[in-house]
Amino acid sequence: VKTCPGRVLCKLPCSGEKEVDLAVQSAKAAFKIWSQMSGMERCRVMLEAARIIREQRDEIATMETINNGKSVLEAKVDIDVSWQCLEYYAGLAGSLAGEHIQLPGGSFGYTRREPLGVCVGIGAWNYPFQIACWKAGPALACGNAMVFKPSPFTPISVVRLAEIFTEAGVPKGLFNVVQGGAATGQFLCQHPDVAKISFTGSVPTGMKIMEMAAKGIKPVTLELGGKSPLIIFSDSDLDNAVKGALMANFLTQGEVCCNGTRVFVERKILDTFTKEVVKRTQKIKVGDPLLEDTRMGALINRPHLNRVQGFIKQAKEQGAEVLCGGDLYVPDDPKLKNGFYMRPCVLGNCKDDMTCVKEEIFGPVMAILPFDTEEEVVERANATKFGLAGGVFTRDIQKAHRVVAALKAGMCFINNYNVSPVELPFGGYKSSGFGRENGRAAMEYYSQLKTVCVEMGDVESVF
Repeated sequence: VKTCPGRVLCKLPCSGEKEVDLAVQSAKAAFKIWSQMSGMERCRVMLEAARIIREQRDEIATMETINNGKSVLEAKVDIDVSWQCLEYYAGLAGSLAGEHIQLPGGSFGYTRREPLGVCVGIGAWNYPFQIACWKAGPALACGNAMVFKPSPFTPISVVRLAEIFTEAGVPKGLFNVVQGGAATGQFLCQHPDVAKISFTGSVPTGMKIMEMAAKGIKPVTLELGGKSPLIIFSDSDLDNAVKGALMANFLTQGEVCCNGTRVFVERKILDTFTKEVVKRTQKIKVGDPLLEDTRMGALINRPHLNRVQGFIKQAKEQGAEVLCGGDLYVPDDPKLKNGFYMRPCVLGNCKDDMTCVKEEIFGPVMAILPFDTEEEVVERANATKFGLAGGVFTRDIQKAHRVVAALKAGMCFINNYNVSPVELPFGGYKSSGFGRENGRAAMEYYSQLKTVCVEMGDVESVF
């Protein structure tokens, strides 16, 4: 398996309506036990799950690389983020609390923060294990159960997560995994015993999930696509800005929803910046993702590779210039010849109305666009249906805060990019979705507030 990219890893049967119902009913039974445990009891179990992941980090990272194609170096970071996520929410599990409100005449009210029930998580193929932890962490900390459906392109590593939760001591069935595509997702969204849906993926699928959830009045968290702006001012630290642009475009083969793929560069430094970005992009080592010195692995599958190649072809037809990369890459190792590799691509001479600048490519393709003024670049940066992320590189800290305040995006970076600590909420504006993953904010989306009003005297009646 390790040396045969492009071949079938395993075959898994899709979960039909019957299997989905069994998973939900199992989770429902586990929820009754888990939701009655104290926050501190849940904390201890979640800490044990985090410990197991931490101890098996390298093994799980290797599994994730085989599952997804990203470099094992990146996969190890993903697994570190995953156990840190569970540790973080374990720490918050015991902090769930309501408040007491004094009312006239000795009466009072109070609020209770209660779990929702069985929550559904639907993951994407770019960060299979990490996304599952991002959703399971706050859900379980709040006392919920979860049925999780990974992408059919990356079905493997989430099953290991379910095993780890069981080993850690969660009630049987608390975190269930079902496998399949759109039909399985539909059964989950329409199941009457599902209380909430959290989805990471494309805008079209997110719209369908929201529509299905609306029929059952189910709350949803949607973390959808992006076409995020990265703004490089002439007063930025050039070396740091170039590093930021590479981080904003080429992580996980460019298959990252919050990537800053529209790189706006102040005209004064356009040539210098572009030259340096091209030089460093050409040095990125593409190849066997299981080798420690590989920096870019294989794209997820052949149709997606063809789609990304189609965007580059169209960009050239519309007048963009391929400054480097964009071609298919065939590693020297004959065992890797069927892998879905391409060289990271930098596009110059881009215009705002080009398809490669307007649509999410979801591959290692950076578009560079010049700008002249702050007002102009902010207006252009916001001229998109997406609003997931945005970045600014400048030494002028007042300008940095002024620009991110003006960006219509949910996750903004100043002098860095694609840093997602679990302590900070993550999510988008506009068509990039709503609701938040991570941070204390996520607890709001996996719990509900009950208000209790207590009368200490006689009922005041108008009858």
